[in-house]
Amino acid sequence: MAKNPDTTPARRASDRGRYGRLSRERVLASALELVDREGLGALSMRRLGAELGVEAMALYRYAEGKEALLDGLVEAMHLELQARLDAEGPATDDTPDWRADLHRFAGTLYDVCLAHPHAVPLLTTRLLAVPMARRPLPVLRSHERVLALLEKAGLDEAGTAAAFQACLAWLLGYVSVELHPMVDNPDEPDPAFRLGLHRLPSQELPTLRRTAPALAERGGTKGLAAGLDALLDRFTDSGPTAP
Repeated sequence: MAKNPDTTPARRASDRGRYGRLSRERVLASALELVDREGLGALSMRRLGAELGVEAMALYRYAEGKEALLDGLVEAMHLELQARLDAEGPATDDTPDWRADLHRFAGTLYDVCLAHPHAVPLLTTRLLAVPMARRPLPVLRSHERVLALLEKAGLDEAGTAAAFQACLAWLLGYVSVELHPMVDNPDEPDPAFRLGLHRLPSQELPTLRRTAPALAERGGTKGLAAGLDALLDRFTDSGPTAP
């Protein structure tokens, strides 16, 4: 009698977890949920397998290792970005106002980042670690989307490339600054002690001490949009005419 394949030793690392058979989407979604809850330091193949109710070896069918899993988190964030953009309205090719569409992209990316703050550093570090052609397709689609919008502004190839790099640096840098920790003691009601200003030497860092409360405030999408417009005006000469 033939053996049931689900009970043979070769099936020991089964990918049927506590919620049914795995898929790449489920693995990446669970990895992102784990990082959202406990931070990047908690992510490992073994820990993720435990979350899904499978052996760690079963996950290698969906991510070749920890590095691939980190790229998968970036992929998952860009998939969420795409889903949110699609839900908000028509594709950019059907929208005549390229600048408004670029603002929509930036604002939606900001919202995705705020939803997954622990994973945000990967948006930058994986760009530094992974050549363009090896990045996940959803990431490349985001690049394509922004480049196409900049071409709609009438920029030539060199101008499009320069504006793209500047916009990417601004978006990632802005979100990183927005999310960097400032509070030293969250239970302290006094603002100065809450920020730990007493730890900063007043003689050496007077300007930083004075400015720290303002630095602790988020600029939100208004600040994001203002910086983006300044960049776009620089590259397209479409800003307000000086008197």
